[in-house]
Amino acid sequence: MLIETENTPNPSTVKFLPGQAVMETGTRDFASPEDAEASPLAEALFNLGDVTGVFFGYDFISVTAAPGVNWSDLKPNVLSVLLDHFSANMPLFKPGSAGEISVPAEDAHWEESPEDADIVAQIRELIETRVRPAVASDGGDIVYRGFNKGIVYLQMQGACAGCPSSSATLKQGIESLLKHYVPEVVEVRAA
Repeated sequence: MLIETENTPNPSTVKFLPGQAVMETGTRDFASPEDAEASPLAEALFNLGDVTGVFFGYDFISVTAAPGVNWSDLKPNVLSVLLDHFSANMPLFKPGSAGEISVPAEDAHWEESPEDADIVAQIRELIETRVRPAVASDGGDIVYRGFNKGIVYLQMQGACAGCPSSSATLKQGIESLLKHYVPEVVEVRAA
């Protein structure tokens, strides 16, 4: 089995491509060892000690290293864990953990007005068809969190969370795109 690696715009994060589907639907972000308890693979990666984040995408795993960690030292250990996991066809989640289910938390202060339903539908479609594929190619994901008074709230995950260029991506890339296609959008903010 060959696992390819790609650097991401976030120097702390590397994208690993095992050559097969990782998540059949959706994505899953593990921001701490406690979050990783639902997944033997995420747990094993956190147990390496220098890992501070794990993200499962459709066909990739992004791993974030602790500040100051040298990827040339960590990468062979991550590859070893991934090879062991995928070669043995181990499950991604523990049975009965409901670990596959990832439901974004609702934020009440971003309640949407029913009059904005068409605008929200346009925003969601643009994010799904144009933004998410680009963000996934960088080893992350973006989650729509709300629309209120012209402001779109989005959450970056995986390699994109904490990436030095994520604010530029939000402002120059995503905000420009949404403003172009949806004139009611005046700003994009990180949730």
